[in-house]
Amino acid sequence: MELFFWIIGFSLLGGLLSVIIASSFLLLSNTIRDIVVPHLVSFAVGALLGASFLGLIPHAMEHEFPVNAHDIGLTLLLGLLSFFVLEKMVLWRHCHHDQCSGHLPDLEQIAHNQEANNKAACTLILIGDTIHNFVDGVLITAAFMSDIHLGIVTALAIAAHEIPQELGDFIILLHSGFNQRRALYYNVLSSLGTVTGAMIAYFTLVKMQNSLPYILIIAASSFIYVAMADLIPNLHNKVKLSETAQQIFLIATGTIFIFIAHSTLH
Repeated sequence: MELFFWIIGFSLLGGLLSVIIASSFLLLSNTIRDIVVPHLVSFAVGALLGASFLGLIPHAMEHEFPVNAHDIGLTLLLGLLSFFVLEKMVLWRHCHHDQCSGHLPDLEQIAHNQEANNKAACTLILIGDTIHNFVDGVLITAAFMSDIHLGIVTALAIAAHEIPQELGDFIILLHSGFNQRRALYYNVLSSLGTVTGAMIAYFTLVKMQNSLPYILIIAASSFIYVAMADLIPNLHNKVKLSETAQQIFLIATGTIFIFIAHSTLH
């Protein structure tokens, strides 16, 4: 039962708390947000890749029911391809507009969208985020059931990349006619999908211990896909040497943060 409360607590951290932190950025000026958010994206890239290669994949290989290297590679490949297909179906989209920089949408483009398109975008955002958060909850539970320290690291990595994503969602909702209270309400409601996914996974994965290594690999594939397909392309919008150096530094910082957290917890 203690493990259950750990899972619920860190599911809230990965979902609800990231929404609250993201909403606080709305109080900042556009100029400050334009500076801060790309830095958060760079840090999130490092955190996601660190959690994948330093935590999830090694734990899958060292699990009580380990899988061989061939199965790990195959599961990782199928996971990456699956997330590509899901993103094509607009069910796993972290950057919700064709043009975006640092996970922030083009506000002028949004302002000129037709009202019908705005409503459709809001619906897709909320549905996609709820499904995404639900899956995050499942992954957090799987990580905790493998190792409590791995669960904490996984939840931290999820929270790191949720903040810039949720901020982008907030801005889209606000410029589609939502007031701040309504946008916050729907984002909080969507974030509860993390806890729902975690609770359902807790009561179903107990009887599926043999499948945990594969779920950890799928979690790693989701982190790798988000980092490489959704976040890193946004970083290429900034090509100055100084900006590139900052990005490399922050990616390394995110990776080191996960490494230190994982090592300290162990």
